Amino acid sequence: MDMNRIFSGVQPTGNLHLGNYLGAIKNWVSLQKDFECIFCIVDLHAITIKQDPKELESNTLEVTAAYLASGINPKKTIIFNQSAVSAHTELTWLLSCFTPIGWLNRMTQFKEKAGKRKDNAVLGLYSYPVLMASDILAYKATHVPVGEDQKQHLELVRDIAGIFNQTYNIDFFPIPKPQIFGEATRVMSLRNGENKMSKSDESDYSRINITDTNDLINLKIQKAKTDPHPLPSKKEELENRPEATNLLGIYSALKDEKFDKAMREMSGKDFSSFKKLLAELVISKIEPISKKMNDYLKNKDYLKKILKEGTEKADNISSTNLLEIKKIIGLLII
Repeated sequence: MDMNRIFSGVQPTGNLHLGNYLGAIKNWVSLQKDFECIFCIVDLHAITIKQDPKELESNTLEVTAAYLASGINPKKTIIFNQSAVSAHTELTWLLSCFTPIGWLNRMTQFKEKAGKRKDNAVLGLYSYPVLMASDILAYKATHVPVGEDQKQHLELVRDIAGIFNQTYNIDFFPIPKPQIFGEATRVMSLRNGENKMSKSDESDYSRINITDTNDLINLKIQKAKTDPHPLPSKKEELENRPEATNLLGIYSALKDEKFDKAMREMSGKDFSSFKKLLAELVISKIEPISKKMNDYLKNKDYLKKILKEGTEKADNISSTNLLEIKKIIGLLII
């Protein structure tokens, strides 16, 4: 059994933002020291909603560039796009034959995304968690970095791995553990501190995009929703102050320090002076990544080469595991 292997991915749906960086990619960089890492661009997940074909292709390269610009090292880490490795879709069918419908019916994310139009929602959106299970289990990953909104899906992955092992009385799949990071793993909207920062939000002022100019970052932070009170020194004083909590969380995450320490540093400051410091900090961290991203995007052949090399490595691992799974199930191998 492979030990200490991480699997995670980001959808190529455009507008990579600060939430993607702080909630996922920044943490992945440090994981490379202690884990064998596989970081995917999950383009099959992206097509559960309608995508423009040219934009999807372009966004896949943009995410690849963001990975590299943020410090993901292709010599240490496998980087590839999900659709290039057929084991993901093949294993999805096999695992769907072990997954009770009742388990999928409990998935809250489907209910949120489908809304009142459940009957018109596509099957891919409903069965999305089984594909997510395949992404992870195809590599027998032992750990999965997850945010709060993905915890339920990881529980399902663990259940599917467990039911497969139990069915065949075999210890084949490791039960993947959540790799949960510290503060600000869930970055909220700049316009409403109770909603997650999202690329699908209609207002561009709700998020800081990795490709935003320094002036635009500054403007978005100045316009970010706040309240009239100064910043507190105690956490309990942040109750019912979601916007203040969010901005302090972003500040502490970018400074790589504990939330309580950042709060004490900023205690008593009004939002006008705090936002100035926050804007400077965000720009200092995002500008170098944005510049490197643009440099990488000027050489699309290099990005495709990275993906091709990663695909070969990913395919080698996943196809070996898939063959074993087929043998366990009893599918005839010719």
